[in-house]
Amino acid sequence: MDREFLKERIASTKTLIVAYEDAATQLSSGAVQSYSLNTGQTTQNVTRFDVVRLNREIDGLYNRLVTLEARLNGSGVVISRPGW
Repeated sequence: MDREFLKERIASTKTLIVAYEDAATQLSSGAVQSYSLNTGQTTQNVTRFDVVRLNREIDGLYNRLVTLEARLNGSGVVISRPGW
């Protein structure tokens, strides 16, 4: 893959992580009941009940970030599961 492409995807993923974490933090604090989440592509209105979904999205974004950074740096990513 092209290094510049990977750098762009990494920057985009980091921006998404910040947006999702800001939304989850605001909603978890109890200070707001709903939050307008702007991902740069879409704007979503999320509520306190969406915090679990937001946290799953954040986890997925961090996994994507690690994979992209590993590809950029020339190292591999090992995904393993228990044998039971």
